[in-house]
Amino acid sequence: MIESKENKKIKYIRHLKDAKFMKEEKKFVVEGDHLVKEAYSAGILLETFSIKEVSYGVLNNVITDSVMASISSLKSKPDVIGVCKFMDEDETLGDKIIILDNVQDPGNIGTIIRSAKAFNIDNVVLGITCASKYNDKVIRASEGMIFKQNVLIKELKYFIPYLKSLGYTVFGTDVVSGTDIKSINKKGKIAVVMGNEGSGISNDIKSLLDKNIYIKTSSDCESLNVAIASSIIMYELS
Repeated sequence: MIESKENKKIKYIRHLKDAKFMKEEKKFVVEGDHLVKEAYSAGILLETFSIKEVSYGVLNNVITDSVMASISSLKSKPDVIGVCKFMDEDETLGDKIIILDNVQDPGNIGTIIRSAKAFNIDNVVLGITCASKYNDKVIRASEGMIFKQNVLIKELKYFIPYLKSLGYTVFGTDVVSGTDIKSINKKGKIAVVMGNEGSGISNDIKSLLDKNIYIKTSSDCESLNVAIASSIIMYELS
C-alpha cells in the first residue's frame, strides 16, 4: 500500500495535472470507476490507483484515503484513478464535422463531444486555441464519450481551406445573416464552425466560411449556450 503523498508515483500523477507536462508525457488522468472502465475498453488505460484492491486488467496500486485525496481533483474523492496514454487520432474525416473555434469552457467541449457521439457526427475538431481535450473537466463532461468519438486538433486557418478543397460546405452561425438550420440541404459533406462563448467565431475564420446558419428561437432569448446550440445543430445534421 502506498501511504506517502511524496511517493514517486503519486508525485507523478499530481504532475500530470499540469497541461504542459501532460503534453510532454502524452499521458492523462481519469477519475472514477465509469471513466476508468471506458478508458480500459478504449485500450488506453496504463495503470490504476485505488483505495481497495481492484482489477481493471492493468497494474493496480492500493493507496490510502489521504493519498487519494491528494491526487483527486473531485470534491468527493473517487475509489479509483487511472493513468492513460493519449488517444490515437483517426484522420478519416467522414461527412459531418463540428468545428470549435476558441471554445474555452471544458464543460462545453465535453458536452459537445458527448452530443456528437449521440448524433453520429463523424468528427469533432478543436482549434488549437480551445481548451485541451485531455482536460479533466472535458473528460468528465463527455461522460466517457471522448473515448468513443474521434476528436482532432487542428490549426483552423489551414484546416478549413483543406476541407473546402475536399468538397465540404463550411457553415458558421449567425442569427442576422444566417439561414434556418431546418432549411439547409443536409446531404453531402458538411462542417459547422461554433465560436467562442463570449466573442463567437473569430474574424479570420469568418472570412473562410461558405454560409451561415441559425437556430430559430423565441424573440425573448438573445442566444444559446455553445454546447446547447451545437447539440441542436448536430441533431439536425443527423
